[in-house]
Amino acid sequence: MARSFSSAYKSEPISSLASWARRFAVFSLIATVASIAIVRFGFLEVKPALTAFFGALGFAGLSILVAFAAFVSIWNNGSRGMSRILFALILDAVILAYPAYLFYQYRKLPAIYDVTTDPIDPPRYEAIARLRGSDGANPAAYAGLYSAEQQRAAYPDIEPISLDIPAPQAYETTLNIIKRRNWRIMVERAPQPPRREGKIEAIARSPVMGFSEDISIRVLPNGEGSRVDLRSSSRYFDHDLGANASRLTRLIEDINEQADNIKPVKKQPVQPKTLPKTVKK
Repeated sequence: MARSFSSAYKSEPISSLASWARRFAVFSLIATVASIAIVRFGFLEVKPALTAFFGALGFAGLSILVAFAAFVSIWNNGSRGMSRILFALILDAVILAYPAYLFYQYRKLPAIYDVTTDPIDPPRYEAIARLRGSDGANPAAYAGLYSAEQQRAAYPDIEPISLDIPAPQAYETTLNIIKRRNWRIMVERAPQPPRREGKIEAIARSPVMGFSEDISIRVLPNGEGSRVDLRSSSRYFDHDLGANASRLTRLIEDINEQADNIKPVKKQPVQPKTLPKTVKK
């Protein structure tokens, strides 16, 4: 009885909708990987490359619709293809999981692209300024008061770093952290007299798409210690999905942790000169 039922089931045709759902899912995976590679390696401009990426995601959405249509068809006429439907839906879920998370971040977080520890006088871009403001990139100037208010409401913990170590040590500590992260350093200028300000500019890349994210760091003396101000800005788009705040939060934690392990260099007290004794005759 079971054998005859199995033979009868295998003789049923495979649903063409189930096959198309699987084809669309596989094509979406290939197109998504290809579009990410196009963006990361700069084969196209950002906007056309992103259009290809969203088009690839669209095929995943189409695959889901066709898969549900295939399920209804199989339910009604008893044709085969459930394994192809399940394969397509699992693959679609894998493809769309991260974009769905980004969409959640887009709806949850404020639409800003420029985050800094000092909105009144943010660290400026010098070398990086030439790379912004053209080809659809965001300007090098700070985003302004509205961005500062949105940042304060969403990320109140992003504040200037006050350290107990002198500015040269704070600068070296920060620079070493930047180098360990393999960011592309554009400017490294230590706080040496007569210039009191230490300056670091670097370019990071987003983990998946590889978009350029610009960082500017300022190190200043603060009494016997030092103050470090940070700024991180997305080069493209007016919503960073929380990436800049997350980057600065981790950087602040690393700088504080490294600085806590450094003993500040104490200045040796200057001995007053003793005047030679005069012998009265």
